[in-house]
Amino acid sequence: MEEKRLVDVSWPEFKALEVQKKGPYFSQEGRLFHVLIAQQFERDGLDRLCRLATCVRGIAKSKTGMRFLSGLLDHRRAMLDFTQPSSRTFLSFYAACQILGVKVGEVRDPSTSSEMKGESREDTVRTFSSYFDLLIMRTPQQGFAERMAWLLSNTGRPVPIINAGSGRDQHPTQSLLDIYTIQRSFERRGGIEGKNVVFVGDLARGRTVRSLAYLLTKYPGVKQFFVAPKELQVTDDILGQLDAAGVSYEVSYDFESVIPEADAIYMTRIQDEWDKTPGESKKLDNTRYYFRHDHLALLKQRAIIMHPLPRREEIDVAVDADPRAIYWRQVRNGMWIRVALIATIFAMDDEVFRYYNANLL
Repeated sequence: MEEKRLVDVSWPEFKALEVQKKGPYFSQEGRLFHVLIAQQFERDGLDRLCRLATCVRGIAKSKTGMRFLSGLLDHRRAMLDFTQPSSRTFLSFYAACQILGVKVGEVRDPSTSSEMKGESREDTVRTFSSYFDLLIMRTPQQGFAERMAWLLSNTGRPVPIINAGSGRDQHPTQSLLDIYTIQRSFERRGGIEGKNVVFVGDLARGRTVRSLAYLLTKYPGVKQFFVAPKELQVTDDILGQLDAAGVSYEVSYDFESVIPEADAIYMTRIQDEWDKTPGESKKLDNTRYYFRHDHLALLKQRAIIMHPLPRREEIDVAVDADPRAIYWRQVRNGMWIRVALIATIFAMDDEVFRYYNANLL
């Protein structure tokens, strides 16, 4: 992918680009810099991040290994700017920074910042960029992380930005941990290639689905199923990307008929925080799209059940005891892949590989 520079394009021009054409702008000097959209990743980069995450988790099993990891970036500082509620993503990034020795600052409530005095979000983030070497941002504003990446490159101190969830459009690091989870689950059975992945729930507004559906196009033979009530079914922009990639998919409204075909089922909750009118989602009957305990009998013995969490009623808690339910493992994988991501941004990935090869192989 040919590298391009944000300083060479105006904001209106950049904003108007198709999402697939934005990826080359997020690298710097041939390396990963910003992490903003799923479309910036290719298969080789995904494979390398997964290998790096596995090396990190192996190194971290010993005290000596943890000392090595914690010294890699102890000269760096990261700002966790989370103006949208989060627990898993916030703590996952916080823990990832701690593992690498990165010093962390945080703002989780805009009411504690100068925004309460009328300061714009843009000025607030520019202030953060003066103090920190990495900005990790979660925001309800669609496209805001991209806007700040452009703005800092053109008017401020360009520091890497990681999009930890932006509006309803993207959640790239969630899709990376999902890819890592699927890859590890099937690493002795051919990997991700050739598997059937079933997305269930609020597919119209779920940003995790939007990002993961695209990344799965990088793995040959994967068929995607989208199962949801009509009002929450997958949108044409996602299907258009799958069509462009020549990917096989199926849109369905019958969950039980699809369960036996699944290698991985990706459950999602109803995203009612995006309701246009209060209580809009509660008018829908979503019970046909819940994974009940009796559904386990329909599922392949070596399939997996995933969920980005938090969950509500869409997965029966009785399912948790089944070894095919791996959403808690998925949570922990998020920490490891984010360690790998931060190490890569700061060019410490080769250092990790060298240590692993010298001490653990």
